[in-house]
Amino acid sequence: MNPNRAAVEEAARFIREHDRFLVLSHVNPDGDATGSALGVVLMLEQLGKEYVVVNEGETPSKFDFLPRFDRLRNLREQPLTESFEAVIAVDCADESRMGDVRPLFASDAVLLNIDHHPTNDGFGTVNLVRPEAAATAEILFELAEVAGIAFNEELALCIYTGLLTDTGGFRYSNTTPRVMEIAARLLTYGVKPGEVAERCLEEITFAHVKVLRRALQTLQLSHQNLVASLCVSTADFTAEGAQREDAGGLVNYCRNIEGVEVGVSFVEAEPGVVKVSMRARDRVDVSAIAKQLGGGGHAKAAGCTIKGTIAEAKQIIWNALEPALGVKHDE
Repeated sequence: MNPNRAAVEEAARFIREHDRFLVLSHVNPDGDATGSALGVVLMLEQLGKEYVVVNEGETPSKFDFLPRFDRLRNLREQPLTESFEAVIAVDCADESRMGDVRPLFASDAVLLNIDHHPTNDGFGTVNLVRPEAAATAEILFELAEVAGIAFNEELALCIYTGLLTDTGGFRYSNTTPRVMEIAARLLTYGVKPGEVAERCLEEITFAHVKVLRRALQTLQLSHQNLVASLCVSTADFTAEGAQREDAGGLVNYCRNIEGVEVGVSFVEAEPGVVKVSMRARDRVDVSAIAKQLGGGGHAKAAGCTIKGTIAEAKQIIWNALEPALGVKHDE
């Protein structure tokens, strides 16, 4: 039997064998994490299962068009005291990306780990990890087929959103023929691609524009112009009345500069905690750098969290990029 097929069938058995689930995605969820978590929820509903779907933090409001978005529980604002014997984690590159959720696991809890990050360390009891998949949503499509789930517009919308966002609107190199085949199939269920793209990729808040204006003032080139970076501090968020989600996507302004190999954004989520996002072209595997620092991701898109000031975080990243690029930092 194809090992990929065997892993999917094992995941399907996991879902069938349990009745109540804790469903979660990674902290600071994106379109694939949110679409996949809600896709799992819709699958569980079809199978007559009970669930609670959570995230350790706020889910960006841009995804509130997705079905069952109102069921997503922000554990920082709505803590849980219940414990769960069956857990499904989606799009979490490693256990730490789940956030502080272990207190919700029963002592004998079993966990289904569904993910596509090459840095995934197989932290589940059952691991459905496919690094060759463009998105966790692509894996869910296959899981739904094997589990006998009936596709409808709601489920198709969740899976399509994950595919769209993790392929950058079907522009990144992970856009395979299989991705396009799945996307085409999902459109037959009534998904409106223009509307999804508008909400997920085009529409931005005015607060984002104001944060961007401040961030671009910090833009700098280094490492012989191979690295571009920008910074956002907590003071910037406060001054503009913005939320952390309003800093989403800023790293792409760095990476997209002609001649730049690596773009980096340093976002101070709270005093002493800096979220680092990295985007690469060809020469550097940024997932390797992120993993060394307790993070993870993909070869061309990865991130990590560094405790310290922005200046300290920059020095750590500069030191890691020097051998990767073969050039010295020259700020």
